[in-house]
Amino acid sequence: MPPSPKDVELRPGPRFQLLFEITMDAEVDDLGPTPAGHRRIVRVTGGMFEGPRMKGTVLPGGGDWVLQRGDGTRALDVRITLRTDDGHLIYVHYPGRFNGAPDVLQRIARGEPVDVSEYYFRTAPLFETASEKYGWLNGVLAIGLGRRTSRQVSYTVYEIL
Repeated sequence: MPPSPKDVELRPGPRFQLLFEITMDAEVDDLGPTPAGHRRIVRVTGGMFEGPRMKGTVLPGGGDWVLQRGDGTRALDVRITLRTDDGHLIYVHYPGRFNGAPDVLQRIARGEPVDVSEYYFRTAPLFETASEKYGWLNGVLAIGLGRRTSRQVSYTVYEIL
């Protein structure tokens, strides 16, 4: 039998600390409907990131293997490489979800300005590096709040404390 609500110790909610803001330039290849769903490959051609503890560039060659499911939600599978301004490499992999009303997604695709309150765009970045200086990232769980235009993807990324 589960404990009654009065017997459960309430814990404080999560706290967050800004890791960085990141903006990536991207080009989209639309494969179209496949047996798995509607597949788009978003190729990252470069970008920048900056936060209180790190900054640098996003290397070309990463991407997002987006699968639009039957319910309209886009399942994200992103893999990118960051190079810090002091020369360290950091691999970042993150799943995520992106959805909104069809007319909102069409406006984004056309390059029209769309307020982030009109769509849901969240990611869960995980980091991997051999760098001693940035090794602390290997143990970090983060969340990203995304913004999308027709040619760029931007996130505000927070460490969950």
